[in-house]
Formats: sequence, C-alpha cells, structure tokens
Amino acid sequence: MRDHEPLPGPAGPRLTTKEAAELLGVKPETVYAYVSRGQLGSRRAPGGRGSTFDAKEVEALARRNRRAGDGTANSGGELSVRTRITLIGSDRYYFRGVDATELAARHSYEEVAEWLWTGRLRPGITFTAPGSVVTAARRAVDALPEHSAPTDRLRVAAVAAAAADPLRFDLSEEAVLGTARALIPTLVAALPPTRHDHREGGPLAHRLWTRLSGRPADEACLRVLDTALALLIDHDLAASTLAVRVAASARAHAYAAVSAGLGVIEGPLHGAASGLAHKLLLDVLDQGDAAPVIADELRSGRRIPGLGHRLYPGEDPRARALFALLEDIPKAAPALAAARDIVDTTARHAPLHANVDLALAVLTASCGMPATAGETIFAVARTAGWIAHALEEYGERPLRMRPSGHYVGPRPPQPLPE
Repeated sequence: MRDHEPLPGPAGPRLTTKEAAELLGVKPETVYAYVSRGQLGSRRAPGGRGSTFDAKEVEALARRNRRAGDGTANSGGELSVRTRITLIGSDRYYFRGVDATELAARHSYEEVAEWLWTGRLRPGITFTAPGSVVTAARRAVDALPEHSAPTDRLRVAAVAAAAADPLRFDLSEEAVLGTARALIPTLVAALPPTRHDHREGGPLAHRLWTRLSGRPADEACLRVLDTALALLIDHDLAASTLAVRVAASARAHAYAAVSAGLGVIEGPLHGAASGLAHKLLLDVLDQGDAAPVIADELRSGRRIPGLGHRLYPGEDPRARALFALLEDIPKAAPALAAARDIVDTTARHAPLHANVDLALAVLTASCGMPATAGETIFAVARTAGWIAHALEEYGERPLRMRPSGHYVGPRPPQPLPE
C-alpha cells in the first residue's frame, strides 16, 4: 500500500488539509510530511483537488504530538518509529501493504517471512540449519534443568547458535538474512521432540509440530499451525519488537537482537498470555460452563485472558482467521464451543472480543499440546518479524533508539547522604 492511500477501516468523518493542519497546529506542508513518513493516511478528495484525512486518525496523532511535547511520549506507549514492515488498521493488518491474513492463508510461514524481509515471494522455500550449529544448540539446551520453560530453551539455543557463528558480526543484509534462515530452524531443532519419529526436514510447521504434540498430525492441523506462525510473524512495535530495535540500534548482531526479543515475551501481557488462556479453556471444558470459571477469575482479581486487544475495537483478525480454520477440525469443536462460551459470558458486561491468544489456546488445547505451546509458537513465529525490524534498524542512524529520561527526582545539588 502506498503512503498516500487511505488507512483501512470503516468510513468516518474526513478533514481537509487545512482542517487537519489546524487540528495538529502545523503548516499544511507538515501534514503531507506526516503522510510521507507513514504517520498519517490520506485519500484524494472528490474531484481530485487536494486530499482528505480521517478525523480520528488526525486526533490520535495530535494527542501523540502533545504527549511528546510534555515529555511523556516514551512513558505512555506512544513512541513512534518509522517503518515499512507492518500497518495495523481498525480490523485488519498488512505486511508491506498486503493483507496479512490473506498472505497467511495462501503462503507458508517461510514464504511470508521472505516477503517480510525482502518484499519478494519465494514459493516453496524451506529453512534449514547447518548440522554443526544445531548440534551446538542442542548440547546447550540439553544442559538446562528438565523443568526449563520453552522460552528458556529458545534463548539458550540462540546464544549457542551465535557462539557457533564466527560471522555473526557481519550486519550486511545478505549476512543477516542468512543468519535468519538458519537461526529459526535451529530454534525449532533445539527443542526436545515429543515423538520418536520427529522430522528434521520439510516445512517448519511440520518440524515444530513434533516438538509440541505427541499426536500424529493430519494436514488440517498442520495447516492451522503453519497459518498461526504466518499470522504471528509481526504486529508492529510490540514490546518485544521494540526491544529488538533498541538492540539493533546499538548494532548488536542478529542473534543478540533476537535474544532481546525472547527476553521480553515471557511477560503475562505478551507471549505468555496464550498459556493463561489455555488453562482457562481447560477449566471451562472441565466444568462444562464458562460462568463459574469467569466468576472465579474475577473474584481473584485476575483479568480474563484471551479477550480484547488495544489495537482492535472488534475481534482480532488473527483470531478470526484461526477460528475459521479450526472449524474444519472435528476434534477442535469442544474447545471452540468453550471459547465462544467465554466470549459470550464476558460480553454481558464488557464488550470484549476474542484475541489471538484465545485462538492459540483452542489450537493447543485441542491438539494435545501443553499450555506453554502457544508461547513457543509465538516466539518461533515472531523471530522472523524481529529479524525484519533489526534489518530495518541497521539501515537507520546508530543509537537513535536512545530516548531521554524525564527526570522527576530531587533537584540537585543535594547533600551527601550520611
């Protein structure tokens, strides 16, 4: 999608260039500068004279600018970074201007990753890793305690893979892409298999399945897993992605940048959210009714996982795409019904819709996977997006991701402490 085309979403009130400039407190030329930087969408006015702008989008940009002016831009989640990778609209999102859900429906995870990295599709591509790197990663992971979480294993595997690569400090695009195509399958191969006949070749989703479920996979299940990986590749500047860009801004190599992302996703509000939704779903399946389970969650002061997303007023488009595929899997029917029960029960008092964590929970709970499987899927998938953002950041001015602190402590000089 080109910069001058409108942002996706339902039609709303439109402003002229003059009206947008007045609301933003800038000159008309600056409005078009916002458009060229991807911070504002525009639409050609009827008759071809001038442009119009979505009023809500202009108001949101004005709020961000005001926050930047009073020193709180970095504390309110409104840090703005120019990017050409992902655009999020009101009910859908786009990878390099192409609808992400349509890409995921028609192409494999590896193909979508290539599109995100290069803007080119490579039909049939699969990622492979050198045997020596996989061996190093497995040895490091095998040395961890048995109870280690999947993200612990993935972080250790990334460090081991970096140590085995003497060219890791080469930050050229070709070298980083080579690193990405080897690192992602290394992360999967380093996870302990759940089946003796685990795969070492073929599409990444097939290899990952044998690390997540002890059940044999049919084509429908593998398609859902592959689609989930493709859908989760990127989602703009999520917390982990911002950490990756900070690392890349300091010119950390790609392995280190990915490690930064892996360190952030363990939080319950990020990668681990699907595990909480998985456990909630199992409780509903066990009791046969969402009402008492939801009541217990709220009584304990916990928020209901798997519901709502700050970027989507309606249903998360990633959840919508996965639910549609899960409908074709008979054994997923009970978990789907339980998910609907959760949404319907909470909708009585809060207009919350399903997000991708609840859809991942349906996938993992109905396919014999542990509660941590959703986090593993998320981490493996998002590695490709982190690489895309690292590549983009390597092309920017070094150390630009260095915000200034807004000091609110005691004014100096203070006396030395006793």
